[in-house]
Amino acid sequence: MAPPRRDICLSVAGAMLGGACRSTGAGGNSPPATTARLGAQPASPLASNARPDAGKLTNTVPLRKLGKTGVDVSMLGLGGSHIGKGMTEEEGIALMRDAIDNGITFLDNCWDYNEGKSEERMGKALQDGYRRKVFLMTKLDGRTKQAAAAQLEQSLKRLQTDSIDLVQIHEVIRKDDPMRCFAKGGIVEALIEAKNAGKLRFIGFTGHKDPDIHLAMLALAKQHEFHFDAVQLPLNVMDAHYRSFEHKVLPLLIERGIAVLGMKSMGSGDILASGVVSAEECLRYALSLPTSVVITGIDKPEVLVQDLKIARTFKPLTRQEREDLLARTENAAKNGKHELFKTAAKYDGTVKNPHWLEGAQL
Repeated sequence: MAPPRRDICLSVAGAMLGGACRSTGAGGNSPPATTARLGAQPASPLASNARPDAGKLTNTVPLRKLGKTGVDVSMLGLGGSHIGKGMTEEEGIALMRDAIDNGITFLDNCWDYNEGKSEERMGKALQDGYRRKVFLMTKLDGRTKQAAAAQLEQSLKRLQTDSIDLVQIHEVIRKDDPMRCFAKGGIVEALIEAKNAGKLRFIGFTGHKDPDIHLAMLALAKQHEFHFDAVQLPLNVMDAHYRSFEHKVLPLLIERGIAVLGMKSMGSGDILASGVVSAEECLRYALSLPTSVVITGIDKPEVLVQDLKIARTFKPLTRQEREDLLARTENAAKNGKHELFKTAAKYDGTVKNPHWLEGAQL
């Protein structure tokens, strides 16, 4: 189904933040997104040479370097999970386009989000020329070459593109995941073949359970002389106190020039539920770390407005502000009770659906 006509902005974000409102009729005159590849496109907001600390803006959202990829992306990324639930398809498409119109260029997604609905909606939102404006990322669950390749084909179809900018191995959360990924006939082989075929540009992995598993994944990559372009990991005001990715993994990523994709800045709301820190403090803390992008869930126009304001007025935390935040969150962070993605199975999609690791049936 083609995106709905938007003769006026369908959310408050465009009106409040000056987002470009345009009329896009069904079918439009723009070239189809399936022909769009960032690597072969004319000048775009992603093509500048901004440094992470230079404050260069794209539609007034600062750009940061994506590791060694040579690409710059908005410091704030739009999470793919939320746009597939809690709103209609029309609302989801409008929200994504408002985010892009207002300078968010990094889009996150996953093969399994909302049974594929998130990718389907994003694919529709990226029609009418929007695909050329963004850096598109999705994730795959398959641990075998066959499962990963089949999942990738589904993602390409849903996203309505012939090439995805970054494809990541999703939920590297088990101690045996690194070995399975790099084994003969594993997902790494599938991703390398897909990259050589032009179906993706960069390769990364994600995980939220234990920093030691991330370290094992990076160690195996080095052993196989393989370079990950990006790694996604939890970075937030409580992580520093318990099973810390910031302390154990972040320095190694910086050393190797791997793009740092921050997530769980608010712990999917669990950190905010502690009552000791605000949403603005959470996001500002994560943005103050040496991240390429901080991916955050945006489920309504008001949240988009809030997050854009934080990004546009962003100033890194001072040392004293950081120390004060860490002191305030120390007690609440004990035992990871507000970081349930580390301590419980609440957010472990592949634990609840182990068949995703072996096949391509949702």
